[in-house]
Amino acid sequence: MKELSVYGGTRSIPHQGYYRWVLLGLLWLIYAAFGLISRSIFPLVTPILRDLSLSYTEMGIILGSWQLTYIPASLAAGPILDRWGARRSLLFGALIMCLSAVLRYFADGFLGMLIAVALFGAGGPMISIGGPKVISERFSGKSRGTAIGIHMMGPGIGGILALTLTNSLVMPLTGNSWKLTFVIYGLLVLLVGLLWWFFSRVRGESSHENGIIDVFRGLIKVRNVRILLTMALLSFLITHGLLSWLPRILETGGMSASAAGFAAAIPIAAGIPSVLIIPRLIPTLQRGRFLAISSLLVAISLVTVVNASGLLLIWGLIILGIAGSCFMPMMLLILMDTSEVETRNMGSAGGMFFCIAEIGGFSGPFLIGALVDISGAFMTGAIFLVAVCIGIALLTFFLRNYSDS
Repeated sequence: MKELSVYGGTRSIPHQGYYRWVLLGLLWLIYAAFGLISRSIFPLVTPILRDLSLSYTEMGIILGSWQLTYIPASLAAGPILDRWGARRSLLFGALIMCLSAVLRYFADGFLGMLIAVALFGAGGPMISIGGPKVISERFSGKSRGTAIGIHMMGPGIGGILALTLTNSLVMPLTGNSWKLTFVIYGLLVLLVGLLWWFFSRVRGESSHENGIIDVFRGLIKVRNVRILLTMALLSFLITHGLLSWLPRILETGGMSASAAGFAAAIPIAAGIPSVLIIPRLIPTLQRGRFLAISSLLVAISLVTVVNASGLLLIWGLIILGIAGSCFMPMMLLILMDTSEVETRNMGSAGGMFFCIAEIGGFSGPFLIGALVDISGAFMTGAIFLVAVCIGIALLTFFLRNYSDS
């Protein structure tokens, strides 16, 4: 059993037998709800642009607004998770996500939609940070890689449901009302949050005794933490920037809204087996090199998706999903296995990670939208994202990978 330390003391990772897998299933379900709400707006960009009379730049701001809110919220969410525990924190996050979805029903212009979408970022950190914290406490060794892979499938499944069912099933059921569609999704998230509350039993959670500032100061001194924070920012800029606009990119290429929704789900579907299998199979000492290769594959697929059609487009979407989906789980595993990052402070470490990452998550959709307004085409944004991919590949050579000893 691995021992982790950051301030001189050590602490073993507790295990709860089979029940840790029950917890993992509940975490997966609530993370899938996160993916459903975060991506539900993507296939609805076209009717929202029309009904609210928005420019591409305004839509880009809306698409990235919850990531902007997420930035300060995640700094608070990490210490709150370390003190409150996961059970209460994740329920709170689910309630905020539900409210964000329902409030979109009342939006009648740019400001109303901006506020409703931005609210999602106040609850989202509890979900994305809470899962890795629980996993770091309940799993170690290869089982940790398996748990992270299963957990990371959640938002992918939720995103697939949003992209494939929104225009083909949910919109027709609501009389093509994107507002009622958001209400339905919000109620689903509420149901998931209640399931988590009634069936989760997260006991024996660790808590830190150091002050919050001391914890952050200690973590930022770790070289791996600093590098991973930079890589997280760049990787979220890529994934959020591209996926936020992907249905619209495909529509401008000649696809219908429904077909674009299904096609935009291909990278997510391709990424699901990747996050399930790859984190467990890649040796600990090779994770950095794998990230470098993945970033270069993403760069190639970006150019392909924006320019190609037919079978070549499909392959570009598949490669994008396989390579891009491994960014977050690999980075989180390196963070968890960094010996200077103590398990009891994983909430704070995760808060820092996702706080910095979502700066890129906000910047990506905004920059792509602004570049389209300036240049009139998505290719300019693709070239910019290729440069970012190369930056990630270079940063991996400065990482220190720790063994599983």
